[in-house]
Amino acid sequence: CPPLGLETLKITDFQLHASTVKRYGLGAHRGRLNIQAGVSENDFYDGAWCAGRNDLHQWIEVDARRLTRFTAVITQGRNSLWLSDWVTSYKVMVSNDSHAWVTVRNGSGDVVFEGNSEKEVPVLNELPVPMVARYLRVNPQSWFQDGSICLRLEVLGCPLPDPNNYYHRRNEMTTTDDLDFRHHSYKEMRQLMKVVSEMCPNITRIYNIGKSQQGLKLYAVEISDRPGEHEVGEPEFHYMAGAHGNEVLGRELLLLLVQFLCQEYLAGNARIVRLVEETRVHIVPSLNPDGYEEASEGGSELGGWSLGRWTHDGIDINNNFPDLNSPLWEAEARQSSP
Repeated sequence: CPPLGLETLKITDFQLHASTVKRYGLGAHRGRLNIQAGVSENDFYDGAWCAGRNDLHQWIEVDARRLTRFTAVITQGRNSLWLSDWVTSYKVMVSNDSHAWVTVRNGSGDVVFEGNSEKEVPVLNELPVPMVARYLRVNPQSWFQDGSICLRLEVLGCPLPDPNNYYHRRNEMTTTDDLDFRHHSYKEMRQLMKVVSEMCPNITRIYNIGKSQQGLKLYAVEISDRPGEHEVGEPEFHYMAGAHGNEVLGRELLLLLVQFLCQEYLAGNARIVRLVEETRVHIVPSLNPDGYEEASEGGSELGGWSLGRWTHDGIDINNNFPDLNSPLWEAEARQSSP
């Protein structure tokens, strides 16, 4: 695996932490491989991380910010014209939460890695087996007898896709198909939902939950491996947008979500297939289509914040949700219409 990027500054100062520091100029943010010190001693930007005490409880920690397959560690001593400081041996620990730590072991005992014998030549130590975690710590066990605990560091690791964090996986999750990125009128919204349903007939069902004051149907789309069927024990989610008709982004986000789920399911995306098979999702892109049409006719420049906010009969749906749970469950038990 390649370096995480301590030397290249891809790993930021905020991702480096230490047990103690001798002073700010020798903080964890200076514990980067090949970093150089200033000419003057006690320079504000010094040449390593140095612990505030010399004991076996000191450490420097790297937060990879995602699950990573750690494979090796490279260390150096302190870059200094005047002083000789380096770590001669150390242990490596990993963690997923920075609280519970596991020390790298080989057989029945903790591995003590051989560190540096002088301050400038980097020493690479590969882990006996790769360790998957978010955090990695180097815990010095011995150091140059006439010096202090000081080191510069690089960590080798391969970032792993995180199934629970979309933002860290956005490159892997981006569909290769075109999505319809634009504002949709009521008629265009209805047509798009129909197109998606025809693309994915086995996992979608379009229905309506009633009509608006102006007679526009409130369309919903269900996404499930068994559309129209309540499966005992399977989580069900209801997403809706457009309670305020002039707040239009929610409608477009949910329409994009419907397209995305359909296209990625057809593409065999494992995460989306599992989502469709193990949950039942109901999406209502526009709960107040009357308000949307009114605001659209007025235009964003002249409409003002209130035009289209409420329903045609003056109700703010955002503050007026009824208790639908009991009627919905009763209707489903009777197998009556949606």
